[in-house]
Order: sequence, then structure tokens, then C-alpha cells
Amino acid sequence: MNCRFLRRHGAAVWVAAALAVAAPGSIHAQGRGGRGGPPGPPRSPQASAPLDLTGYWVALVTEDWRWRMVTAPKGDVASVPLNQEGRKLANEWDPAKDEAAGNQCKAYGAGGIMRIPTRLHITWSDENTLRVDTDAGTQTRLFHFGTAQASGEPTWQGYSAAQWEVAGGGRGGRGAPPQGGSLKAVTTHMRAGYLRKNGVPYSEKATVTEYLDRTMEPDGNSYLIVTTIVEDPEYLAQPFITSTHFKKQADAAGWNPTPCDAR
Repeated sequence: MNCRFLRRHGAAVWVAAALAVAAPGSIHAQGRGGRGGPPGPPRSPQASAPLDLTGYWVALVTEDWRWRMVTAPKGDVASVPLNQEGRKLANEWDPAKDEAAGNQCKAYGAGGIMRIPTRLHITWSDENTLRVDTDAGTQTRLFHFGTAQASGEPTWQGYSAAQWEVAGGGRGGRGAPPQGGSLKAVTTHMRAGYLRKNGVPYSEKATVTEYLDRTMEPDGNSYLIVTTIVEDPEYLAQPFITSTHFKKQADAAGWNPTPCDAR
């Protein structure tokens, strides 16, 4: 057995051996639904969640202040890898036209909402659907676990297919306890929107991939880290990647739903 294997797997092997000595019967029962019994039913996404994302969270704006806390001037597209067509469209941004067309929410779609200074309220709609409400723009995102597909007309929030990515590369198993990991969500079927409020565009062909992770700090604070990857063959020359941070709140204090604002 080589050193690399011992470094990566030695602790897990030691724990497994110790548990086997301490309670071999109980381990057998957990994996097979009882001694000699059939496997138990698979746990729901809610029950098998490797991390708890529920509760109230507030955005921490520690970078990109000039694009997130205020609406930048038209044409300010710094750090966004727009192609020529994307730059052309950004330079044509007109918030008055968006308002007249009822498109005040173009910056609050799935491609841009997490970068807006907002609070999140995360709950489970049912055991297969994680719900994320934002007070900025009063938006609702639904992260769907399972095999359902998008249908109907595209929407601002699109359709988000979700899965747990469990630490160590597994996804839990029948009866397996949470082991720590991330939520991965891939969103498509969106209306065209803005990556930033000053008209930096993404198209209906865009795909938004997000990874949601939670930290637990020694001082008792907890942070939600949302890594977002936007890919758009129409307006982006390469993927646009951001990392957005939220701090866990004890309650709903500060929660203030407001409508979308084109300006």
C-alpha cells in the first residue's frame, strides 16, 4: 500500500475498521434495511442533504462595489468577457425602453440576481425542491432535484436542475448519512437578461451553473459561497465566473421585499 493511498484513505479505513469492531450488526442493518432484509428506499434530496442551506442570508459586498452597489454608466463592461456583439448591445442599453416594455427585471434573472445586493430566504418547497426567495426584485428561484424537465415559455429564473455533490465524490446512498458537500444547480430556459444592471447582456441561449457551499466559522458565523459560471454562445467570448458571499442571519430582520428597478 503506497503513501498516497494512506494519506487519502488511511483515516477512513481506520474509522471503518473501528466501527466494524464496535457494532458490526448495526452497520449491516443500516446498509440493508435490517439483517437479511431488502435495501431501504432511497432518501429524498431534503433528507439526504449534505449541508443545510435554509434560513435567511444577507449579501456581503466586499468586491465589485462599483457594479453591484450602484448602476454603472452605459458601456462600463470591465471584467466581463463580452464578444463584439455583446459589447454592441451593452452600448445600446436604455433603461427607459426596458421600463416601457415591462422589462424592469432584466437584471434580476438567474444570470444576475445573486450579484444584486439582496437578502435570501432559503426553504424547502417540498422534499424535492429547494426554494430561494430574494427581497431585491421579489424573485423566487426553484432548484429541482430529479428528472423533471423545463416546459412552457422561458422565465427570468429559468429552470434549475439541482443535485448534491457529496464530499469524496459520492452522492450518499440508500440510507447513507450526509457527509458534507455542495449544491450544484444548472439553469437554462431563461429569458434574456443582464449580468449587471447597466445592460451587460446574456441571451436565452445562456447556461448558468452554480455551486453553493456553506462554511462554519470558529466565531459562530456561517457564510454561503455561491460560485456562478455563466456561459453564453451569443454574447460571451468565454465563461463569466464570479464568487458571491452571503452571511447567515439569525432571523428575518432586515428582510424588505422590493420591486425590480431598471435603473
